[in-house]
Amino acid sequence: MAGHMIIRTLQAADAPALLGFELANRTWFEQHVAARAPSFYSHQGITTHITEYLGLHDQGAMLPCVLVDVGGVIVGRANLRHIDRAAGTGEVGYRIAHDAGGQGLGSLALRHLLDAARNDYQLRTLDAWITDDNPGSRRIVEKHGFMRLDLAPLPEICGEQQRWAYAYRCALAPPAP
Repeated sequence: MAGHMIIRTLQAADAPALLGFELANRTWFEQHVAARAPSFYSHQGITTHITEYLGLHDQGAMLPCVLVDVGGVIVGRANLRHIDRAAGTGEVGYRIAHDAGGQGLGSLALRHLLDAARNDYQLRTLDAWITDDNPGSRRIVEKHGFMRLDLAPLPEICGEQQRWAYAYRCALAPPAP
């Protein structure tokens, strides 16, 4: 499945498809990450979200991406955010549709973000925050060279449950000449 996927930068025209993706997977996502505000789940909310993310992209502070299948359906999101070129740092995050899990899309998304961080933004380290009840994401980041940092976890409410988010970091090799 991962071989038939396109990863590209989020576009304003993605609003209807992105809203559908977020609504269809809302309950699933909220089990693993903090819930978004209810206002997000509307045409206006998603349009505002996309405008904000594209503004950050234009400033070089974020790379917001979508994973799109051959039928044009959004099945995942991947973001490189908090880009600080001077410090050489950034943060990664991704969301894969519940019914598209286990197909290598999380790894595909993370590889895309790692390549962009290294080659397009010349970053030296990337961080990721993974909640304690998300072993799939933990395996993916660890497989790609992230190590858990010895930092106090941050509390997050996921699906009305208290969770703890742990910091992971990956040191990036410089881009090949």
